[in-house]
Amino acid sequence: MASYLFFPRADLAQDAIWDYTLGTWGEVQAEKYIVGLHKHLQNLAEKQAIWHALPSALIVPSDLDMSIYFSKYEHHRIFFRELSKNRIGIMSILHEQSDLPVRLAEDLRKL
Repeated sequence: MASYLFFPRADLAQDAIWDYTLGTWGEVQAEKYIVGLHKHLQNLAEKQAIWHALPSALIVPSDLDMSIYFSKYEHHRIFFRELSKNRIGIMSILHEQSDLPVRLAEDLRKL
């Protein structure tokens, strides 16, 4: 069965999404958003959602030799890579209004 795993920065990001949504719109909306996010991640792992290859020359630090993919969920961009055994690794979750190239490079350097 396809599955997904979180790298530490992505795990922290989902916690921050929960906290922000809870504080701004309440528990019902926070739960709805996080459950939807996890459903989207499962769909990505099962290759049932749209994902695109990230042009490595634009953002990926040169010392990282890997293919990175991205997808959009609501107001966030999910950055991930394929792992073994039909799994994906979620490396970064960034809000659409953040400085995506800078924030993604920061997250990738922390791998």
